[in-house]
Amino acid sequence: MEDFIKPVDPKILWRTLNIGGTVLVSSAAEGKSDVMAAGWNSVVDFDKAMVIIDKTHYTRPLMEKGEYFALQLPLATIAPVVMNLGSVSKNDEPEKLEKSGAEFFAIPGFEALPLVKGCAAWLIFRRIPEPHNEQVYDMFIGQCVGAWSDTRVFANGHWHFETAGEDCRTLHYVSGGHFYKIGDPITVPGYDG
Repeated sequence: MEDFIKPVDPKILWRTLNIGGTVLVSSAAEGKSDVMAAGWNSVVDFDKAMVIIDKTHYTRPLMEKGEYFALQLPLATIAPVVMNLGSVSKNDEPEKLEKSGAEFFAIPGFEALPLVKGCAAWLIFRRIPEPHNEQVYDMFIGQCVGAWSDTRVFANGHWHFETAGEDCRTLHYVSGGHFYKIGDPITVPGYDG
């Protein structure tokens, strides 16, 4: 793990996901693992989040069977990797991860989950089984049990995109290979953020 990756209090996970970026979802079960891109994700409580995973994705049964999953906020530098992980299915290409161009690492205690280098944050969740939400809405909810950030971008509970450089901005997917990078900060005086 890189020296600039440091733990973050899982209770402030909402600050990491509130920027609305595209995430990479890592999942694992029964000796299998996958990583896919997902645009539909959100905070649902201070230490809980949700992500939508369609039934057709290879990742789906891993999410249903696994105890943990990860959400990661990729940086602009790995946009081609994000597109590959989001557009190639392991159902069609069993060597998807090996051919994706992604570099992986593991967090001690969660070695089964392949985490992607080049992200601003890595959040590990314990899945909260909600069969109705999962089957009807494809919605998976988890409670954050561990969080890490790239301290060049997120430190002391706050984002620092303005000092981190253009390559250290998170991705926001539109469609057809088109992303936006998060923009410049606007601070309204008199409010503690």
